[in-house]
Amino acid sequence: MPKKIISRCPFCGGELTVSRLTCLGCDTQIDSQLPIPAFFRLPEELQEFVLLFLRCRGNIRDVEKELGISYPTVCKRLDLVNDLLGQPSGAAPPVSRKDILERLERGEITAKEAAQLLKGR
Repeated sequence: MPKKIISRCPFCGGELTVSRLTCLGCDTQIDSQLPIPAFFRLPEELQEFVLLFLRCRGNIRDVEKELGISYPTVCKRLDLVNDLLGQPSGAAPPVSRKDILERLERGEITAKEAAQLLKGR
């Protein structure tokens, strides 16, 4: 099973940073404090959605067919991705608890996505 990048501390919920880069060729190590890229701060299911969207070359109808969801649901997920990616590094997403639960109720996001979004708030 491949390892996944996490963006929140599993103990306190604080934001994590990348602090060491290592060259596999010469074993050079660079220590620094780098933010985790916004894409990797998205819930895993939204990362997969973005990758599918890119594979479909941005064709919403193809994404709709691939996932078996409605056109408006694809658009709502894109809006959610844009909301989450549009935040400056380290800022909390502008999604309220109520909004997340309403999106879950309408079937726009899965229970797992909702749980991850609620954890990241």
